[in-house]
Amino acid sequence: MNIIGPDALVFGVDDLAACQQYLSDYGLTDAGDGRFEALDGTAVIIRAKDDPSLPPGLGTANMLRETVYGVADVATLDAIEAELRRDRPVTRDGGVVRCHDDMGFALAFQVTVRKKIALSAELVNAPGAQPQRGVNQLGVVSDMPARPRSLSHVVYFVPDAAKAEAFYQRLGFVCTDRFTGVGPFMRPAGTLDHHTLFMIQTPPFMKGCEHFTFHMGGPTEVMLAGSRFVEKGYQSFWGPGRHKFGSNWFWYFNSPLGCHVEYDADMDLHDTNWSAREAGMGADASQLFLLQYREKWAPSGPPPGAGKPTA
Repeated sequence: MNIIGPDALVFGVDDLAACQQYLSDYGLTDAGDGRFEALDGTAVIIRAKDDPSLPPGLGTANMLRETVYGVADVATLDAIEAELRRDRPVTRDGGVVRCHDDMGFALAFQVTVRKKIALSAELVNAPGAQPQRGVNQLGVVSDMPARPRSLSHVVYFVPDAAKAEAFYQRLGFVCTDRFTGVGPFMRPAGTLDHHTLFMIQTPPFMKGCEHFTFHMGGPTEVMLAGSRFVEKGYQSFWGPGRHKFGSNWFWYFNSPLGCHVEYDADMDLHDTNWSAREAGMGADASQLFLLQYREKWAPSGPPPGAGKPTA
């Protein structure tokens, strides 16, 4: 089934104003009616938690209400509807197929709204390779844009990762890597991205969205966007750094949406020739390295101890 990836995530939130400001400061465009878009049209949609148009909550404190997947064409929608109707209620209205997965997450499927974007990636000059950036072409300037380009992935806390994985396998998702006893990274058939879904097994009271992220144009954009976010007063949760599984650069932040929100860049691509890896969950498997943000600083004198006589 040619599912491309998440088109939108829908939240029912406690503080609409705070969430609107947060998503705008994060770099998404306010498209109106609670929709905040990346450059390719993928989005986060926010509503008041008591909005009657929202699917019911997950029965936990989590604010995620619906994950909307984009698919390649109507034929894919037909195939998804037929498969899901075998064992659960399904609705189809206005070109959108809706159901719940085996963990109770509300899902919607639609022909994707993603727009093709033509933007350059970050260019790197390295000894031994032809320059990617021309002579006198700067790699970074203080006011360069750093905008989210596309909704990358969502991470769920689930009470039964094996059962959840089996459901998404029915829809053509494959496991690209796995944390033993924790859960799989999964890629649908319509993308080569290492994952658009990762699931972490947790107690039932934690069920919900742990984080979501948008792709940036490269690690410099992750660093710039994250630094600007910190300077606006938002609290860094984890990062910046680089993951091992997926190889993507990351920087996570706390948010008023009841989950963490990430910037990411430079994710691995895989096809059907890839063999999934497996590792125990832990810092060594989760991150290849981790950096630490600090306030801007410049040297103003000799380093501590410089020039002192040695005994």
